[in-house]
Amino acid sequence: MRHHDRLSRPGIYRSRRGVIFGVCRGLAKHFDFSVFWARAIAIILFIFTGFWPAVGLYLIAALLMKPAPVIPLATEDEQEFYDSYASSRHLAALRLKRRYRSLERRLQRMEHIVTAREFDWDERMNNNN
Repeated sequence: MRHHDRLSRPGIYRSRRGVIFGVCRGLAKHFDFSVFWARAIAIILFIFTGFWPAVGLYLIAALLMKPAPVIPLATEDEQEFYDSYASSRHLAALRLKRRYRSLERRLQRMEHIVTAREFDWDERMNNNN
């Protein structure tokens, strides 16, 4: 799947603007059809299958579907991070900590090089002029 295709058609999310949990609006948006028809199908299923099967499926869908991102995702990295965050906030926090530690180690190495006695600031400053 190409990069653009993945972002233009992200995973199935519950809408934050839905009536009841945003399941119908989220499905309609993902499959690109009217929310009216998604709700109509849900009501028809409710009428013909009875209360518990339809409500049970709806509640399971609400639990399994992640809420839609508050801010639209622009890159595949953002999509990947949001999916990992929505699936497991703990794993997403660990991922951020690892990235922070990696950046911190890189900064410490840079500081060590720049503050070492061997680093000749005068030569570096004069060569740039």
